[in-house]
Amino acid sequence: MSVEQINDGNFQEKVMEYSKNTPVLVDFWAEWCGPCKAIAPILDNIASEMGDKISIKKINIDENPQAPANFSIRSIPTMILFKDGSIADTKIGLGSEADLKNWISSKI
Repeated sequence: MSVEQINDGNFQEKVMEYSKNTPVLVDFWAEWCGPCKAIAPILDNIASEMGDKISIKKINIDENPQAPANFSIRSIPTMILFKDGSIADTKIGLGSEADLKNWISSKI
C-alpha cells in the first residue's frame, strides 16, 4: 500500500468509514513544515511494510482547513490513528521509524 493524499471533501469516506474495517493513520501536515517533510519517507516505508494492516493518509492543513479544525489540530505533524470509525490515539511531532511502528502496532 502507498500513502494516499486526502482532502476535506473525502475525509468522511476515506477515514471515518474506511476505519470501520481497517485502521487508518492520518498525517496532518503542511508544505512549509520541515518535520512533516522528514516524516513522509518514514510513512511511505511503514505503508509498504504493513500492507493491508493499516491505511495511511495525508491531509494538507493549509489546503483543507475543515478536518484540522474538527480534530483541534494545533501543531504539526500530528498523526491520528482511527479505528472502528473513531479516534484510537494521537501522536504529535517527529519520531523515529521504530517508535512510529511500535506505536501503530500497539494500537492496531
